[in-house]
Amino acid sequence: MLLQQIDDDLKTAQKEKNEVHTSALRNLKAAIKNAEIEKGKSLGEDEVLSVLAKKVKQHRDSIESFKAGGRTDLVEHEEAQMSVLQKYLPKQMDETELAAIVKSVIESTNAGVADFGKVMKEVISKVKGQADGNAISKIVKEQLK
Repeated sequence: MLLQQIDDDLKTAQKEKNEVHTSALRNLKAAIKNAEIEKGKSLGEDEVLSVLAKKVKQHRDSIESFKAGGRTDLVEHEEAQMSVLQKYLPKQMDETELAAIVKSVIESTNAGVADFGKVMKEVISKVKGQADGNAISKIVKEQLK
């Protein structure tokens, strides 16, 4: 379903000659195709969301690097491409919702400071792309103190 939406939007962007949308969606489709080749079969909806989240994170990291290097032209390009991809991500959780999930995972697993990785894995599987990994990590670290 998500893949079909991406395909349809890519066709529309190509017809409208929208270079930013076309480029962003082509890069996303290439990343999805590479993941399918790596896995040896078609990706499920959750796996496509995972690839999408990785692409958004790559854009975010590039933006930070380009800002540090004073390349505002590249920052604008990356932000435009990232905004195209963010439309396909599920609505992001706010910090209080995320903190509640982290707390419940810590309580249910009796996790301690040494169980950071175990808690992260569990929380990420519960939020399914509705929160950024950095935000999850920050909250988990705060609550495991």
